[in-house]
Amino acid sequence: MKHFKKPFTQQEAIPESAIADAVEVMRTGRLHRYNALEGEQTPTELLELEFAEYLGVPYCLAVTSGGYALQIAMRAAGVESGDKILCNAFTLAPVPGAIHNTGAVPILVEADDDYCIDLDDLEAKAKASGAKFFMLSHMRGHIADMDRIMDICDEYELFLIEDCAHTMGAKWNGKNSGTFGDIACFSNQTYKHINSGEGGFLTSEDPEIIAKAIMYSGSYMLFERHLAAPPKEVFEQIRFETPNFSGRMDNLRAAILRPQLKDIKRQCDRWNERYCILEKGFRLSDAIHIPERSEKEQFVASSIQFSVLNFNREQIAQFQQKCSERGVMLKWFGGAEPTGYTSRYDSWKYIDDMPKLSKTEKILETLMDMRIPLTFDLDDCQLIAEIVVEEADAIA
Repeated sequence: MKHFKKPFTQQEAIPESAIADAVEVMRTGRLHRYNALEGEQTPTELLELEFAEYLGVPYCLAVTSGGYALQIAMRAAGVESGDKILCNAFTLAPVPGAIHNTGAVPILVEADDDYCIDLDDLEAKAKASGAKFFMLSHMRGHIADMDRIMDICDEYELFLIEDCAHTMGAKWNGKNSGTFGDIACFSNQTYKHINSGEGGFLTSEDPEIIAKAIMYSGSYMLFERHLAAPPKEVFEQIRFETPNFSGRMDNLRAAILRPQLKDIKRQCDRWNERYCILEKGFRLSDAIHIPERSEKEQFVASSIQFSVLNFNREQIAQFQQKCSERGVMLKWFGGAEPTGYTSRYDSWKYIDDMPKLSKTEKILETLMDMRIPLTFDLDDCQLIAEIVVEEADAIA
């Protein structure tokens, strides 16, 4: 019986060029983004400019985490305590956590069979709730029909915040993920598409929104030191009216990220190459279901999700255990208790009046999730697929 022996939590090493850049920053001692010599452009300032150019937007702010970006995105959008915010029920805990942090109220929207947000339920809840804000998570890199989403946003005048933690480098119908909404938020946490341990970006085409976000991030009165920002005139009143929530990215993390950003296209292609081997292998089992993805979705698959539709809870637990014994780590979104990074919407007990979302529960009940680290080569992916299929078929 074959076993897989590589860890699922081991990322690739930081590139040597990024290590050299980080060491240079440490030698200067100027880690704080505003600690610079006269006329010097810091790594953080340059990273913001480079990410804005990469995404095709005018403004970018680098911050301490994707979750922090979500929080100040809502505040910059004008969210106040008690406001209703539509969001995915199938997402990760930092999303409802960010909403809760602002005092707003999450209106959870069902998932659909493709692991995306259910657009019929979204439209119904947009109409019934009167919400004016929508935080859309492209959960695990699955992009919903953005054409219909934008129609819904237009019809109900929804302010759209895109959570692109899992879609850096992805597109819908040729348009970059993160360029549909009023604000987009990205993550650079270790398991995302560029890695600084923690970190994130907030992007927008609205000068007032990004000016507020810059002030919220803790720029003091050094906002003119931002290269991917509007002119100082935009800050004239905003600088006095916006509190400092200190969440700046530092130059050390920016130095680590800049070479990775330059290489992101190649890295995204490598993830998809591995994903395609896994997907093709998994489809050999009648017990495993993987939804077909739209031709309009140019995804980046740094993880893979599939359903074991005809397994009961005991069989799923057995399947997960058998794969684990052979070295393949699968996460299960249908578990009764939160485990590691994985939690189900009804475990977020801080949400008042928790709804019953039967469709989402049914989908999560059989939904499995697996990381695809780039430390796995193509033969590794073939072996993983064989192990998963063998164990699924044995139980089926």
